[in-house]
Amino acid sequence: MLALWTRKNGPVLNGGGQRLRLPVKADFEAWRDLRTTSREFLRPFEPKWSRLDLTRSNFGARLRRINRDAKAAREFSFFLFDIEAGSERLVGGVTLSNIRYRAACHANIGYWVGVDDAGKGHMSAAVGLCLPFVFDQLALRRLHAACLPENAASRRVLEKNGFVEEGFAEHFLQIAGEWRDHVLYGLTTQRYNAKKETT
Repeated sequence: MLALWTRKNGPVLNGGGQRLRLPVKADFEAWRDLRTTSREFLRPFEPKWSRLDLTRSNFGARLRRINRDAKAAREFSFFLFDIEAGSERLVGGVTLSNIRYRAACHANIGYWVGVDDAGKGHMSAAVGLCLPFVFDQLALRRLHAACLPENAASRRVLEKNGFVEEGFAEHFLQIAGEWRDHVLYGLTTQRYNAKKETT
C-alpha cells in the first residue's frame, strides 16, 4: 500500500486496484451520476436526501467542508475509485469521521458503494486499505462502525477486516427518515496488529 499525504491533495491510499482520495471539483459529474443511478439501492441504508443535494453548488460546499476537516485531521471523506483499468472509475466512498485524540484516540468509519459494484469486494478491500492509515499514520487506538442489523453485506465487510460485534444501540441513527437500531462493531489496534502479523 502507498500512502501519500500532502497539504495540496490530502491522503491518497492505493492498493489492490483501488484508490481512496479526497474528492475534487472534476469528480462532480461522476459523483452525481453514481448517486443518482444508485439512489433506490442506497435509500434503505442512508439518511434522507433529495436531488437538490446533488447540485454543483452543494458539491462545492461539500468540497470546502471536506478539505477543511481533512486539513484539521477531524474527518476524511474519501471517494473510492477502481483503477484496475488504468484510469479512475468512481465506485463509492469511505468516511473516517468523529476523529478524536488524547484520551479517546478513536474514529468512526462509514461507507457506501454504487449499485452496479455492490457485492464485488470493493468495500471490503477499501476498508482494509483504510486500516494502516488509521492505526499506523493517525496512530488511533480504536475504529468504530455501526450497521443496520439486517445489513448482512455490511457485517461481512467489517468482519472480514477484523471488526467484532460489540453491542446494540436502539434508535441510533436516522435512516430513510426513521430512527433505526444499529449493531455496533469495533476494531482495536491490538486486534489490527495481531491480524497484520498473521497475513
